[in-house]
Amino acid sequence: MQSSGVVLHTDKYQINMMYAHWINGTHNRKAVFEAFFRKLPFGNGYAVYAGLERIVAYIQNLRFEESDLVYLSEQEENYDPAFLEELRQFRFTGSLYSVKEGTLVFPNEPLIRVEGRMLEAQLVETALLNYMNYQTLIATKASRIKQIAGNDILMEFGTRRAQEADAALWGTRAAYLAGFDATSNMLAGKMFGIPTKGTHAHSWVQSHDSEELAFERFAEALPGQVTLLVDTYDTLKSGVPHAIELGKKLQQQGKKLAAVRLDSGDLAYLSIKTREMLDKAGLEDVQIVASNDLDEHTILNLKVQGARIDSWGVGTQLITAADQPTLGGVYKLVAREGEDGSYLPTIKISGNPEKVTTPGIKEMYRLIDPATGKAVADYLCYPEEQQVLKGEPIELINPSHPYLNKKVTNYRAEPLLTPVFVEGELVYELPTLEEIRAYHREQLGLFWPEYLRMLNPEHYRLHISELMWTTKTQLMKAYLYK
Repeated sequence: MQSSGVVLHTDKYQINMMYAHWINGTHNRKAVFEAFFRKLPFGNGYAVYAGLERIVAYIQNLRFEESDLVYLSEQEENYDPAFLEELRQFRFTGSLYSVKEGTLVFPNEPLIRVEGRMLEAQLVETALLNYMNYQTLIATKASRIKQIAGNDILMEFGTRRAQEADAALWGTRAAYLAGFDATSNMLAGKMFGIPTKGTHAHSWVQSHDSEELAFERFAEALPGQVTLLVDTYDTLKSGVPHAIELGKKLQQQGKKLAAVRLDSGDLAYLSIKTREMLDKAGLEDVQIVASNDLDEHTILNLKVQGARIDSWGVGTQLITAADQPTLGGVYKLVAREGEDGSYLPTIKISGNPEKVTTPGIKEMYRLIDPATGKAVADYLCYPEEQQVLKGEPIELINPSHPYLNKKVTNYRAEPLLTPVFVEGELVYELPTLEEIRAYHREQLGLFWPEYLRMLNPEHYRLHISELMWTTKTQLMKAYLYK
């Protein structure tokens, strides 16, 4: 039996840690966690943050229903009934800060910061990472494809290959905010206001006595959007000639054939020949749509080969992020409440240097060169460090390569973390999907082309303040040399 709530969309060890905190009386102690990823997906030069809208809905609906409590009471841990009563009264009363959806983001940047009671800050980890990791991954993949496709129309066709309905819906949304133009998924169109597009399947042609009859009947049924799939039998000897024949008839009737779709074979060769045949027949405005396991690599290769394709239907490779099916984002404790009520910075040390966390509550800024309007660095500092807000010279420390430091004196600082929930109250007005798309385009404009290219991109650097670097090294020494 499926629960209608979302609160148990979590890992069991979260509930166990919540219980252990409750047993020890530390469940109301304040803590600060950050969500981030360590490595860019697909070898890309950037990622595109997505998932905030679903995170907001999750936080707003965070309640333990009676069925949830009954289920917990049946667990082998034998939770104290008083703990379950505590959960019955549970509400998210903390604060959540996030970068905006559509923002270009980079490794080790705090994309989400959660401040709250240990009980609630621990609970939300799994769901936040689930939503952030998947949607950011798909948005990044979609943005890569958009970089290659340029002004060509991009359609998301992945629903039937997605890992279940939620992945199809929210993956479609992520693809659209990062530059795709339409989807074949009708429910995603309804839920998010995404334009929908579709042609017909091979079965439509197969269900008629002839390809000509199938095309004619389809055009009669949908005269305003006639796109014909031309590869059911033989693309160049049958499909395209029959489409041209119908296209000329539609012209005489004051109507038009909008496009033909290629779904198999040598798409470069077939599109070139199809374009020649259409143009020769006076159907220069008929577009060519291509599908068939496309991704940014295939599209790039087809363009290099001179393919004459106007619109791309991208499905499996996008919605499943086939070449890297996970982002690998993590959620780490960076500060905890001390006995005097102040926050103490915390650190996680690892044998893998890249897994050593940066301690403390942070603010994050994107530093823009006023002369060029381009980003020069992202910068982390503590809230009490006010130099960046005043535009004063600041020293940038590269935490991975601390000898690669630099000083910036002329910059504009744009804060990247926005308050979404403050003490349990939603204070952020979610933008529309169209506004997010526009914001993402603006974000792309902040970066030089070398950071955006698909192959061997230049690395955009995250830097931290001198105080943060000193705090990090001091904490490492304190724990390593006890």
